[in-house]
Amino acid sequence: MDILCFLFSFFFGAIIWLIPVVMILVSKRSEGGEKAAWILAVIFISWFAWIFYLLLAPLTSRRRAY
Repeated sequence: MDILCFLFSFFFGAIIWLIPVVMILVSKRSEGGEKAAWILAVIFISWFAWIFYLLLAPLTSRRRAY
């Protein structure tokens, strides 16, 4: 029973931890190196970086090509 509880906790925690990474990957708010930097920040700094991503991204303004 202990191993089942451990596995459930592990997989549930992994899914919760991956949600911000997946949301940044599919987001259109940033691209390229900026997106990679945000993903690394979320991996190493945790959910606080994801909150900053939601508030601050994109860091650079986009120029439209006509």
